[in-house]
Amino acid sequence: MGIRKLKNSIGRKIRNLRLDREISQEKLAEYVNISREHISCIERGKHLPTIETLFSFAKYFSIDIKEFFD
Repeated sequence: MGIRKLKNSIGRKIRNLRLDREISQEKLAEYVNISREHISCIERGKHLPTIETLFSFAKYFSIDIKEFFD
């Protein structure tokens, strides 16, 4: 999988998890300690989150980090 596909795949997964749970970008950003704008860029596949941020997302959504790579 190329980096562009990885960015898009992870971004879609985060967006879907957030929307399924009816969580705002602001609330998620506050929990993972990044800006709402950065959440938006991740969800749109513009930025790839750091491994630390991915672990924070996984903890917040109560999933295994591997799910971001399925």
